[in-house]
Amino acid sequence: MKHNFGAGPCILPKEVFQEAAQAVIDFNNTGLSILEISHRSKDFEAVVVETERLVRELLNVPHGYSILFLQGGASTQFAMIPMNLLPEGGKAAYFDTGVWATKAAKEAKRIGQVDVIASSSDQNYSYIPKNIEVPTDAAYFHYTTNNTIYGTEVFEIPKSTAPVVADMSSDILSREINVADYGLIYAGAQKNMGPAGVTLVIVKDELLGKTGRTLPAIFDYDSHIKGGSMYNTPPVYSIYVSMLNLRWLKAKGGIAVIEQENIVKARALYDEIDRNSLFKGTAAKEDRSRMNVTFVMNNPALEAEFLEFAKERGHIGIKGHRSVGGFRASLYNALSITSVNALVDTMQEFEEKHK
Repeated sequence: MKHNFGAGPCILPKEVFQEAAQAVIDFNNTGLSILEISHRSKDFEAVVVETERLVRELLNVPHGYSILFLQGGASTQFAMIPMNLLPEGGKAAYFDTGVWATKAAKEAKRIGQVDVIASSSDQNYSYIPKNIEVPTDAAYFHYTTNNTIYGTEVFEIPKSTAPVVADMSSDILSREINVADYGLIYAGAQKNMGPAGVTLVIVKDELLGKTGRTLPAIFDYDSHIKGGSMYNTPPVYSIYVSMLNLRWLKAKGGIAVIEQENIVKARALYDEIDRNSLFKGTAAKEDRSRMNVTFVMNNPALEAEFLEFAKERGHIGIKGHRSVGGFRASLYNALSITSVNALVDTMQEFEEKHK
């Protein structure tokens, strides 16, 4: 059995794979593949409508927010956000907690003034700075909720009088949130929502159209809102698989249920890291991510051996990012507690081997 702990394009439920695979051959008994149907067809328009409805229902998105399914990944949103929310002559506040937060701020600086108001770069992003102050004159405040590379997660929204913009690419749909606390939420689908290729954007309508900028239509949220996420040809298959995955999540009982499962999975692995004499965590305990568990070995010389040892037992994707080293086990929604327990057993077996 393979246990997929990959941090990028990641594990999805088997039943989603099965239904998605069938649609590649014959979608909705149309005799056509999902890969070749028109995005203007009634069959696919129904997919977009249902996907939006499921996002709105699962996240309890209030009235006055638009939901978009866009291309270009979160990296495109790094530019679209300041284009659409940062007025000429204004400034935005950014919270630097890792690589993706840094890239978001760097891109925004191409558009206008950016104040980086706090950073954990002094300790290789191993913690989340506390009690940060967001300038009252900021057009918006941007932060990354979960840092996949460094294994930290922000569980409390920093206080801000400015609209809050959050990159939730790696923990969207994994825990309950209050969408009304945010001005804009964006997330690449490829962690918890679906396959790579589609990016979810949830934006408060009243924030738009106030920058004084004239934007190319493709970079203007209003164009996509008016077009119903079909201003240009949408990523049909990625949206369809996301719909299937959202159906799966709803059938499980929704986000409240999956959050408890994620807490159990993370606790099981962190408890073993703290207990096992060979391993240690890299993130501050109070900021440990539930989605991406990062750890190293007390004796780095054993890391290559453990990686091979784990691979032989079916554990895929646990090698840590090069900027941190060691190991990273990603515990996204579709990963079962069975896989987590299997990794714990492997760690215990390796410890016994080296006593």
